[in-house]
Amino acid sequence: MPASVKQVFNPPSVRKPFGAYNHGLLVPPGASLLVTSGQLGIAPDDSIPPDVTAQAELCFEAIKAILEEADMTFADVIRISGFVTKREDFAPYMAVRDRYTLDPKPVSTLIIVSGFTRPEFLVEVEVTAAKLIYQ
Repeated sequence: MPASVKQVFNPPSVRKPFGAYNHGLLVPPGASLLVTSGQLGIAPDDSIPPDVTAQAELCFEAIKAILEEADMTFADVIRISGFVTKREDFAPYMAVRDRYTLDPKPVSTLIIVSGFTRPEFLVEVEVTAAKLIYQ
């Protein structure tokens, strides 16, 4: 979706975003919507890296593959929800997120959770993407 199609909302009455994201994005009517399940830091061979950076990269690579399958890219992502198990993993996760996201930056939520289905998982990421369907 061309950047000009999404409308960004960062009202001056709301504190500036803490990082590389926007408070709100408006997608016009006629857009196709893709919602992903949460992606975990596990490779196709079932290996799980021990650090949050490598796991986050696997999450975003899985999301990239899902987007490509839907004929979309990270330019179409409008919302990211990230979940980490440790506060100190915020910065490494956000560094990976920021490498994958494009302008205008999507809206973003990052939450600390007590854990995932297996204790070795450190991060989970899900996205919503929208692409205008041209006829």
